[in-house]
Amino acid sequence: MTTLLAEHPHLGVECVLRELSIASSTYYRWRRAEREPCERWRRDVELTEQIKKIHADSGGIYGSPRVHAVLKREGVHVGRKRVERLMREAEIAGISPRRAASRAAIPRPHSPRTWSSGTSPHPRRTGCGSPTSP
Repeated sequence: MTTLLAEHPHLGVECVLRELSIASSTYYRWRRAEREPCERWRRDVELTEQIKKIHADSGGIYGSPRVHAVLKREGVHVGRKRVERLMREAEIAGISPRRAASRAAIPRPHSPRTWSSGTSPHPRRTGCGSPTSP
Protein backbone atom coordinates (compact mmCIF):
# COMPACT_ATOMS: atom_id res chain seq x y z
CA MET A 1 0.00 0.00 0.00
CA THR A 2 2.66 2.47 1.03
CA THR A 3 4.84 1.49 -1.95
CA LEU A 4 1.90 2.10 -4.32
CA LEU A 5 1.55 5.65 -3.09
CA ALA A 6 5.33 6.14 -3.03
CA GLU A 7 5.62 5.03 -6.67
CA HIS A 8 2.66 7.16 -7.79
CA PRO A 9 2.84 10.46 -5.93
CA HIS A 10 0.28 12.03 -8.27
CA LEU A 11 -2.43 9.82 -6.71
CA GLY A 12 -4.07 11.33 -3.70
CA VAL A 13 -3.81 9.33 -0.48
CA GLU A 14 -7.42 9.84 0.57
CA CYS A 15 -9.00 8.79 -2.72
CA VAL A 16 -6.84 5.63 -2.98
CA LEU A 17 -7.71 4.68 0.60
CA ARG A 18 -11.39 5.27 -0.08
CA GLU A 19 -11.28 3.00 -3.17
CA LEU A 20 -9.53 0.25 -1.20
CA SER A 21 -11.84 0.67 1.81
CA ILE A 22 -8.93 1.32 4.17
CA ALA A 23 -9.18 3.80 7.00
CA SER A 24 -6.74 6.69 6.78
CA SER A 25 -5.62 6.04 10.36
CA THR A 26 -4.50 2.56 9.29
CA TYR A 27 -2.40 4.00 6.47
CA TYR A 28 -0.70 6.52 8.74
CA ARG A 29 -0.05 3.81 11.34
CA TRP A 30 1.70 1.75 8.62
CA ARG A 31 3.80 4.75 7.66
CA ARG A 32 4.80 5.41 11.27
CA ALA A 33 5.67 1.72 11.77
CA GLU A 34 8.06 1.92 8.83
CA ARG A 35 9.91 4.84 10.39
CA GLU A 36 9.70 3.79 14.04
CA PRO A 37 9.67 0.02 14.58
CA CYS A 38 7.87 -1.22 17.68
CA GLU A 39 9.68 -2.09 20.89
CA ARG A 40 9.29 -5.85 20.37
CA TRP A 41 10.89 -5.68 16.92
CA ARG A 42 13.81 -3.61 18.26
CA ARG A 43 14.24 -6.10 21.11
CA ASP A 44 14.21 -8.99 18.63
CA VAL A 45 17.06 -7.35 16.71
CA GLU A 46 19.09 -6.98 19.94
CA LEU A 47 18.38 -10.57 20.98
CA THR A 48 19.34 -11.86 17.56
CA GLU A 49 22.72 -10.16 17.87
CA GLN A 50 23.23 -11.71 21.32
CA ILE A 51 22.20 -15.12 19.98
CA LYS A 52 24.64 -14.83 17.06
CA LYS A 53 27.45 -13.95 19.47
CA ILE A 54 26.66 -16.87 21.81
CA HIS A 55 26.40 -19.25 18.86
CA ALA A 56 29.73 -18.02 17.43
CA ASP A 57 31.45 -18.27 20.84
CA SER A 58 30.35 -21.91 21.05
CA GLY A 59 32.00 -22.65 17.72
CA GLY A 60 28.64 -23.01 16.01
CA ILE A 61 27.63 -25.97 18.18
CA TYR A 62 24.97 -24.56 20.50
CA GLY A 63 21.34 -24.97 19.51
CA SER A 64 18.32 -23.16 20.93
CA PRO A 65 18.18 -24.99 24.31
CA ARG A 66 21.79 -24.15 25.16
CA VAL A 67 21.56 -20.61 23.80
CA HIS A 68 18.44 -20.10 25.92
CA ALA A 69 20.30 -21.44 28.98
CA VAL A 70 23.22 -19.04 28.40
CA LEU A 71 20.85 -16.09 28.00
CA LYS A 72 19.06 -17.10 31.19
CA ARG A 73 22.41 -17.36 33.02
CA GLU A 74 23.29 -13.86 31.81
CA GLY A 75 20.03 -12.57 33.27
CA VAL A 76 18.19 -12.03 29.98
CA HIS A 77 14.49 -12.77 30.43
CA VAL A 78 13.38 -14.41 27.18
CA GLY A 79 11.25 -17.43 26.30
CA ARG A 80 12.64 -20.61 24.77
CA LYS A 81 10.27 -20.46 21.80
CA ARG A 82 11.28 -16.88 21.07
CA VAL A 83 14.93 -17.97 20.97
CA GLU A 84 13.93 -20.80 18.61
CA ARG A 85 12.05 -18.40 16.33
CA LEU A 86 14.89 -15.86 16.23
CA MET A 87 17.45 -18.57 15.49
CA ARG A 88 15.25 -19.96 12.71
CA GLU A 89 14.77 -16.49 11.19
CA ALA A 90 18.53 -15.84 11.35
CA GLU A 91 19.18 -19.31 9.88
CA ILE A 92 21.27 -20.38 12.87
CA ALA A 93 21.30 -24.05 13.85
CA GLY A 94 23.26 -26.07 16.34
CA ILE A 95 25.18 -29.26 15.69
CA SER A 96 24.37 -32.53 17.42
CA PRO A 97 27.46 -34.76 17.58
CA ARG A 98 25.39 -37.77 18.65
CA ARG A 99 23.22 -37.58 15.57
CA ALA A 100 26.18 -37.35 13.21
CA ALA A 101 27.85 -40.38 14.84
CA SER A 102 24.70 -42.48 14.57
CA ARG A 103 24.46 -41.82 10.85
CA ALA A 104 27.91 -43.22 10.16
CA ALA A 105 27.88 -46.11 7.73
CA ILE A 106 28.44 -49.17 9.89
CA PRO A 107 28.53 -52.38 7.87
CA ARG A 108 26.16 -54.99 9.23
CA PRO A 109 27.01 -58.67 9.04
CA HIS A 110 25.03 -60.55 6.42
CA SER A 111 22.26 -62.58 7.97
CA PRO A 112 22.14 -66.13 6.64
CA ARG A 113 18.37 -66.37 7.32
CA THR A 114 16.86 -64.58 4.36
CA TRP A 115 13.64 -64.64 2.38
CA SER A 116 13.86 -64.84 -1.35
CA SER A 117 12.23 -65.99 -4.54
CA GLY A 118 13.05 -69.25 -6.26
CA THR A 119 15.20 -67.54 -8.89
CA SER A 120 17.76 -66.13 -6.45
CA PRO A 121 21.38 -66.90 -7.39
CA HIS A 122 22.48 -66.57 -3.74
CA PRO A 123 23.51 -69.69 -1.83
CA ARG A 124 21.71 -70.77 1.35
CA ARG A 125 18.35 -69.71 -0.01
CA THR A 126 15.58 -72.05 -0.92
CA GLY A 127 13.24 -71.69 -3.83
CA CYS A 128 10.12 -72.04 -1.71
CA GLY A 129 10.49 -68.60 -0.16
CA SER A 130 11.21 -69.76 3.39
CA PRO A 131 14.52 -69.02 5.06
CA THR A 132 17.09 -71.74 5.50
CA SER A 133 18.76 -72.31 8.81
CA PRO A 134 22.55 -72.06 9.12
